[in-house]
Amino acid sequence: MGSQSSQHSASQRTGRTVGEQGRRPARCIAIVGPYLAGKTTLLEAILERTGGIKRAGRVADKSSVGDASAEARAHGMSVELNIADATFLGDTFTFIDCPGSVEFQAETFTGLAACDAAVIVCEPDPRRLSALQVLFKHLDDAKIPHLLFLNKIDTASTPVRDILPALQPASTKPLVLRQIPIWETSTSAGGLPTTKATGFVDLALDRAFVYRPHATAEVIAMPPGILDREKQARFHMLEQLADYDDALMEQLLADTEPPQSPQFMGQVFDDLTREFRDGLICPVLLGSAENGNGILRLLKTLRHDAPFVATTARRMKLETTKSAAYVFKTLHTGHGGKLSVARVLTGTFTDGALVCSTGSEERIGGIASLRGADVSKHGAAVAGDTVAFSRLDRIKTGDVITLERGGIVQPKRVGGFAPVYSSAIVMPDRRDEVKLSAALTKLVEEDPSLTLEHAADTQQVVLAGHGEMHLRVAFERLQRKYGMTVDRQPRRVPYKETIRSATTAKGRHKKQTGGHGQFGDVTLMIRPMPRGSGLLFDEKVVGGAVPRQFISSVEIGVRDYLNRGPLGFPVIDVAVTLTDGSAHSVDSSDMAFRQAARLAMSNGMAECQPVLLEPVMAVQIIVPNDATARVTGMVPQRRGQITGFDARPGWQGWDIIDARIPQSELGDLIIELRSMTAGVGTYTASFDHYAELTGRLADAVLAPKAEAAE
Repeated sequence: MGSQSSQHSASQRTGRTVGEQGRRPARCIAIVGPYLAGKTTLLEAILERTGGIKRAGRVADKSSVGDASAEARAHGMSVELNIADATFLGDTFTFIDCPGSVEFQAETFTGLAACDAAVIVCEPDPRRLSALQVLFKHLDDAKIPHLLFLNKIDTASTPVRDILPALQPASTKPLVLRQIPIWETSTSAGGLPTTKATGFVDLALDRAFVYRPHATAEVIAMPPGILDREKQARFHMLEQLADYDDALMEQLLADTEPPQSPQFMGQVFDDLTREFRDGLICPVLLGSAENGNGILRLLKTLRHDAPFVATTARRMKLETTKSAAYVFKTLHTGHGGKLSVARVLTGTFTDGALVCSTGSEERIGGIASLRGADVSKHGAAVAGDTVAFSRLDRIKTGDVITLERGGIVQPKRVGGFAPVYSSAIVMPDRRDEVKLSAALTKLVEEDPSLTLEHAADTQQVVLAGHGEMHLRVAFERLQRKYGMTVDRQPRRVPYKETIRSATTAKGRHKKQTGGHGQFGDVTLMIRPMPRGSGLLFDEKVVGGAVPRQFISSVEIGVRDYLNRGPLGFPVIDVAVTLTDGSAHSVDSSDMAFRQAARLAMSNGMAECQPVLLEPVMAVQIIVPNDATARVTGMVPQRRGQITGFDARPGWQGWDIIDARIPQSELGDLIIELRSMTAGVGTYTASFDHYAELTGRLADAVLAPKAEAAE
């Protein structure tokens, strides 16, 4: 073993980090995993085992510390980060329970950046492979050490030795099994044999344990029927560790029985710690959060193996900063105002301290601790602590704040979360628009993965997010927290229109009202242009038929009309040339020629065979390859055309499908994609071109315009 590993081991045994004389800094651990894996239940079990709560709550009973918001309890799922501290054997941990649904993944990934390590919670079910792969990939890319907790082991129907190979493709790092279950077969009430995990063998300790409900597992003698399986599993674990330890590899190649000496076991634990911290392996533990099984072994593993905040600060390239805290969540509370939830990475932050982010300075109004929905006062926050700073009005989620004047170089923000589902907002009472605008601003500040857009083409206020449930929760929160009830409408498609043929049209505006009248007379040549050309206006007037000072007014009149063509939509790809006209020395004016131009356009455009245009989007669909065939069949059903296909770079077993699909067909695309892919498929879309829309589909679009005109 190397000297560095020995130092790590020594520091763990003494209970201090290298060079530290006081208590060890608090560590921040994320609890992540697919939807319904049991993450919130695991947090409850941890708090119960560490004495943070007297009895674990249940999500189904709406009594858990996590999922405390009204929206989470109404839907029976995590919809935001939940934070709670726990103390175990003198060490302090902050656990962040993260949403499992892909619709709230942006919040999960933002919170992960603050964490020293992550516990991936998963059921022993190979069908979770794709959802796990998304998490593993992000954790690997972010260089966050992580272990896998196979939850609900008491209900597993597939042997662990078969589950692990099925889940291994999700991780680029070896899944190193640290425990094997002890199975017990009994006869059910119906006379059928049932097998249940009643305990486990710790392969590092080489000891057997039996589970006790909501209590510490008890050491038992190694069951005779498990000896061969335990020996094989332990040797395989050592082989995996030896891939990164030459001394251990030589010992195993000597073909000798692995010793049971304390020194050798110390080497094994040192390897597990070093290789976990370095992101070389992903240890696998077993348990049942609902029954409180496997919790103590998980806590001991985190206490021994999880890195400290200094490693996280280096990961965010903040090792030379004297003071820094990363804000990973923003909350607006009814009584406490704005709270910026942050992980202190270096230095000490006190109540009233002046902090900077990108040059602006603000004073901390107070420091608080969070446990679910409960907020309590906290003293000075030191490196490792996770706290909420109040009244930092200009600080946003993702910012790093510092006590040093001039601010700090901000780390790269978590990205790659383009909205895929949207709704237009309609305020029943226009007098509440100012209040609504303020509420929406706070809503987006709390959840930056929401996008608020004022769509000029369709005159709508649009809220976009990552799925139907994401937006539903956002609107529920808008009503509960800010008292704003709004109507939702589908987002309108920004249709355009153009022309197929050319014409020449005249327009004369003449009005006599006493005194100076109004007179403007123009002749316009209107012709179609290639797709994507926009609007071209020029003039070929000879002899001063239209005085030079009025030509710009003619152009304004043309453009005014083209904002709403004969079909009722903005007109594009048209060229208009002013060829002739006449003026009056007294009655001609800018307004008269503007009106004349509008009349000429109105007279001529109807003769140019106007046609409806719909926007077509360049869509990139990302799915596991077992869903590729279904997706390629779905694209033509949405009037789309597949233009390319390739493997997703860096993602084993995933494909990228390039297509061109009309925007009108994208409204519920994400719902169908996720239905096809167990919730993990997604897409991005950007405008590509406009295409003609005719027939029944065009009639359906034009009918409301015709009714409104009557």
